[in-house]
Amino acid sequence: MTGRVDVVVVGAGPTGLALACGLVEGGASVRVLDKAVGPATTSRALGLQPRGAEVLDRLGALGDLPDRSLGIANVAVHLDGRRAATLRVGQRTKLVTRPGLLVSQAEIESALADRLLELGVPVEWGREVVNASQDTTGVGVEVAGQREVVRAGWLVGCDGAHSQVRKLAGIGFPGVPLIERFLLADIHADLPLPRDGVAVWLRRDRMLGAFPLPGADLWRLMAPVEPTPTPTAGTPPGAVLDTLIGLLRDEAGCASTTVRGTVWTSTFRVHRRLAETYRSGRIILAGDAAHIHSPFGGQGMNTGLGDAENLAWKLALVLRDRAGVALLDTYQAERRPIAADVLSSTSAMTGLVLGDNAPARWVRDHLFVPLMDRPTIQRLIWEHASQLKVTYRNGPLGDQRPRPLRWAPTGGTPRVGDRVPDLACQRSDGTRTRLHAELGGQWAFLRPAAAVGGADEETALERLGAEGVTVLEPIGTSAPLSMLVRPDGHLAWRSGLGREDLDGWLGRFVETGRL
Repeated sequence: MTGRVDVVVVGAGPTGLALACGLVEGGASVRVLDKAVGPATTSRALGLQPRGAEVLDRLGALGDLPDRSLGIANVAVHLDGRRAATLRVGQRTKLVTRPGLLVSQAEIESALADRLLELGVPVEWGREVVNASQDTTGVGVEVAGQREVVRAGWLVGCDGAHSQVRKLAGIGFPGVPLIERFLLADIHADLPLPRDGVAVWLRRDRMLGAFPLPGADLWRLMAPVEPTPTPTAGTPPGAVLDTLIGLLRDEAGCASTTVRGTVWTSTFRVHRRLAETYRSGRIILAGDAAHIHSPFGGQGMNTGLGDAENLAWKLALVLRDRAGVALLDTYQAERRPIAADVLSSTSAMTGLVLGDNAPARWVRDHLFVPLMDRPTIQRLIWEHASQLKVTYRNGPLGDQRPRPLRWAPTGGTPRVGDRVPDLACQRSDGTRTRLHAELGGQWAFLRPAAAVGGADEETALERLGAEGVTVLEPIGTSAPLSMLVRPDGHLAWRSGLGREDLDGWLGRFVETGRL
């Protein structure tokens, strides 16, 4: 692709690829640049939460990933060598209808890259961004070793914790290290552990985790260890493996010969950092470029996918001149508090699980771990981890009213800004479908059966463009309400709010981007 494009995305990880897919589905022209010579082959992040799976599904990238993943039924927690609690995860609840999955980040990236290629956009490998300059009309992006300056309307940095785009934009990234030295290894081994669960061993301030990976005998071992004088980048793979095998022997009673081979080892520091702003002019950040935190809880990759989906539909509207640039301010307003909450919760969990001090260890051993066996606590932990409770009701596009709605399609109380469940619906021709299957870069206007061709429906089609709105009728409810659902599955507007009609609301939204 040559000439000016709407958006340059830097970074071909899950966030960058998901963002690019969403933008292209929204009608934007996109280039994806990554300094790596090719796709990653190591597993890295593992946990695909239900929210992350929903995002991939809406983008048309989920495919057979669930069939190639492992569903996790429980987390077995051991204290001082004895099994102390079994945290059930993945169970179906009223809110969560998908399981949590263990699948390699490389597999997720491959699925997203394949989907992006279907949409006509290949990833451009070996393209390192070295400079960027912006003005009121766009951004000039310089690539190492090339004379060409890529001209784009917008530049989005999805290039990880050490983001070059963030540095070029001059955006601060304050924070602190949480764990000085964290080891991980993917190994081939015959461990005496069930492959539908995660095993965790805690002993004083020591921790070891064992995660099954897709494949007959593949496992991930993870453990924080005391820092050594050896620099992180120089830790020999053999030393990493020896340390982890030693912990496995001490905690699970496994002989060193149990481990037959090594796929990958790594040593890294765990930080908690949050970008001071997500946008500087025409340069925007998403994913690890905007926030990094402890891996405890498996929230990182999924939070990045949420960033991508939220930003994609907003930027696509701006590019189609159906919203003002100020709409992009709502991206930070909605997503930065989510990241701040993830940073806070994962940091607290890290300190509690690792037992940083004697009081923390007492709370962990006598309160936190025993509570994991209680069904109510298990459900709360699982639903929070699923990220399906994410809401924007308190943001600039949300309801912000103290009272919940009286009616909701699944018996709950969704308000403007809340996620709308995947409702059974039918199209105008009577064929049956699901709400989330009709999003994927599209808005959905849900109308009562008796309101065909009403004024609100016509307003949505006119203001947002008929090509960008799918009209559906919910099945199984007789409530006389119309609803407008955002491309990311959150409720944008509903009739009967008692403030203004859809024309008034979208009028401000489309013309100025300010609410």
